[in-house]
Amino acid sequence: MRATRSGNPIAWKTKARHRNSRRAFVTRKKKVKDEAVGQAHRLPAVQLGSRSGRPTIASLSDLPAAKAQFVEPMKAKLVEKPPATGDWIYELKFDGIRLIAVRVDKKVSLLSRNQNDLSARFLEIVEAIKNLAARECVIDGEVVALDDEGRSSFQLLQALEMEGRKSPVYFYAFDLLQLDGKGLVGLPLEARKNVLEKLSGDADDPIRYSGAIGRDAEPLLDEVKRRGLEGLIGKQRNSVYEPGRRSGVWIKLKCVQEQEFVIGGYTPPQGARKHFGAILVGYYDKNKLVFAGKVGTGFTTKSLSMLYKKLQKEARYDCPFVDLPSKQNGQWVQGITPSMMKKMDWVNPKFVAQIKFAEWTRDGKLRAPVFLALREDKKPTDVVREGY
Repeated sequence: MRATRSGNPIAWKTKARHRNSRRAFVTRKKKVKDEAVGQAHRLPAVQLGSRSGRPTIASLSDLPAAKAQFVEPMKAKLVEKPPATGDWIYELKFDGIRLIAVRVDKKVSLLSRNQNDLSARFLEIVEAIKNLAARECVIDGEVVALDDEGRSSFQLLQALEMEGRKSPVYFYAFDLLQLDGKGLVGLPLEARKNVLEKLSGDADDPIRYSGAIGRDAEPLLDEVKRRGLEGLIGKQRNSVYEPGRRSGVWIKLKCVQEQEFVIGGYTPPQGARKHFGAILVGYYDKNKLVFAGKVGTGFTTKSLSMLYKKLQKEARYDCPFVDLPSKQNGQWVQGITPSMMKKMDWVNPKFVAQIKFAEWTRDGKLRAPVFLALREDKKPTDVVREGY
């Protein structure tokens, strides 16, 4: 985006002549006067011409043949600060469900990272993809629900489904992997996004094109933090798409401490609380489940009941954590003594929970963890300690 007169790297105003840019990420209103800094939004359709160095649609005929099928999503590496060198572009980090949309003629599949087909859950997105001007395509994107401030929230997305409420969800498309029988994964990122913008730029809600929002991460991060957003995804401008890999040419900069953990058990309820007191969570290290902490807050009455029923079906007799019970500095970790272990309920490590927390303690445990939601789109064995 162009800079404003004040030098801010992100445009505050959306020009009225751009019809599509009115559908900004920060609001569901039709008319937007103050577009949020750094929000991904649909850009107006552009002409892809060789004069600018961008590939034309016609140039796709030179690309290798490829089937329209599931492609394992490329992964971003968590980093603490933006890189000082390299040719990077930055996009908004969403808090939703990463999906690979596969269209073959009028059949559309929405596949999660573990290849669960979620098409039946997002029928409006399926219909919108059917209307794209392509016979076949494979799109990498994310389904999100927006709160009243226009922020994406996985917790809200899951709550809407649990309560059966109808609320707008959007599919933010950020990469194009196949188009009409041709594979695009070997093209540079900027070229793939140019073709994607052409394909999806004129699409109606719920499809929205997620374009780059700038190249200078520091001021973008400041504004993202100010607005309470998730973070940024940085990508090397000329990077090819590497299915399933976390090579480092894509990075993520988080503004909140949050990641997935595997549930391995729960403590008995205390006081007026029903079902359980806290879940016991961990992550995998060298194929072994390592204990990370107890999570006892963030639950609603409904989520407590729902999760308890799920956990009961995976009950087991022994503890799945490799390091419980254990002592550090002469103290039992998290107060979990051998006698307390007998009071715990253990479960097979089949469920993944999204957890927000203040920080990692020196002894490798979560400080002030809060339960956000279950993640059905991720394999438990893929959960590791991020950035470690």
